Amino acid sequence: MTTSALVSRGTLTATVALAGVLATVSGSPLRAQPDPDRLAMVKAMTFDVFGTVVDWRSSIVREGEELTARTGIEVDWPRFADAWRAGYGPAMRRVRSGELPWTRIDDLHRMILDGLIPEFGLAALTEAERDDLNRVWHRLSPWPDTVSGLTRLRTRYVLATLSNGNVALLVNMAKHSGLPWDAVLSAELAHQYKPDPEVYLTAADLLGLEPAQVMMVAAHKGDLRAAAAIGFKTAYVPRPLEYGPDREIDTTPDPSFDVNATDFNDLADQLGLP
Repeated sequence: MTTSALVSRGTLTATVALAGVLATVSGSPLRAQPDPDRLAMVKAMTFDVFGTVVDWRSSIVREGEELTARTGIEVDWPRFADAWRAGYGPAMRRVRSGELPWTRIDDLHRMILDGLIPEFGLAALTEAERDDLNRVWHRLSPWPDTVSGLTRLRTRYVLATLSNGNVALLVNMAKHSGLPWDAVLSAELAHQYKPDPEVYLTAADLLGLEPAQVMMVAAHKGDLRAAAAIGFKTAYVPRPLEYGPDREIDTTPDPSFDVNATDFNDLADQLGLP
């Protein structure tokens, strides 16, 4: 092992020990701390994006309200955002089952949007306005900790997206929100959708790494379990407000994950990053 690797491992070990002491002194509930030996081989982190990195719901509601201000069309935008997102999983399942041929997320989003237009009274929108609304997914805003946390994590690890969003969408989102990725990887590259194992295996291969050298970071436990099943390390970063303040979701830490963090900066703290 190189001197730098020994120093890195030593730093992580010391940080883990200190975190345990601080938790005990403060009286806060103790949580399992990362295992530095298990994580020492991690070279790259791949990130779920919708909900984990960016706040899709608030972004859609905000742009919807701006559309209402321009057009006068009144819509229950929170309900609209929830309905649009609710169509996401079923649309991908149609592709995974073979009912639909490979179809990128931009086109699936448009299929879902077209189905919602009559229900939400949006029929007056022109084709250009519908296309612009569909591209709201390219303009989603990050959570407050996202950019600072990613910037810290990038000092040690290669950072890449691993999203069901298509490459063009993810690139435009990164430019819009200043997301500091080293690589933009997508399920589109495997022509499969998560949680298909091929998506994770393709990402590791494109990064030139073994699965055990990659850590999947996500707010969704199913995504992490699928990644762990093919050998990825895992970091759980729940986003309690992903579906808004009125919907409770399970955000309890899971000891099966390598790291349970409250946000990206907490993840960096637990990994011993300055």
